[in-house]
Amino acid sequence: MLQVCLNGVRRTDESPWIPVSAEEAAAEARRAVRAGAQDVHLHPKDHRGHDSLDAAVVRDMLQAVREAVGPAVAVGVTTGEWTEPDARRRARLVESWTVLPDHASVNWHEDGADLIARTLADRGIGIEAGLFSGTDGPRAHLASPFAGRVLRVLAEISGAPAAQAEEAALGLVRRLAGTAGAPVLLHGEDDTAWPVLRTAARLGLDARIGLEDTLRLPDGSPAEGNAPLVAAARDILARGADTAAP
Repeated sequence: MLQVCLNGVRRTDESPWIPVSAEEAAAEARRAVRAGAQDVHLHPKDHRGHDSLDAAVVRDMLQAVREAVGPAVAVGVTTGEWTEPDARRRARLVESWTVLPDHASVNWHEDGADLIARTLADRGIGIEAGLFSGTDGPRAHLASPFAGRVLRVLAEISGAPAAQAEEAALGLVRRLAGTAGAPVLLHGEDDTAWPVLRTAARLGLDARIGLEDTLRLPDGSPAEGNAPLVAAARDILARGADTAAP
């Protein structure tokens, strides 16, 4: 499965293709799905371009994106603590949602991860466990009552040099061997995005790409939106499917 991550915490001064409004996110999602994305992850943003879990913001973004991609494509959102540092307030925001995503990511190195996961589960929303390399997230998740109860694990390589991305990715995947069979989606960011995607291809794991993870194509040129990134990733994944995993 290839997930597209449409925007992340990035700003439009980083790339003019970063979608902020619901209409922009819908257009980017439509193009990305046509290019081969099978799942959508997005950060709902308010009119200032700030990530938000406000019920109206989440509703507008989800409705627009779902109309653009159709019912066969799952759409998920972030619940990162930068949207609301107080975990209890963040949980109340999730409780206030009137339109629900298919899934939402929970970063287990952040305070209140179990509370946010419980709130999502109570609402019938699938949980993506965000487990970052170089953090206590993997240990915290494996000790959590939600270990083995998530839709998938998002294994993110963060802060590693590009030359060490594959080694870091393999180490994190081995560390997550106790996740009770939950599918692993392996991805990197910035300099590690493409090396880690190639590693996911060789291992036969789910992957993701999009402007949240990188602003550049494999050849280093700027990506004019999410669709070119998805198309490049599809090519890599197709080749990787014929390559034996290490």
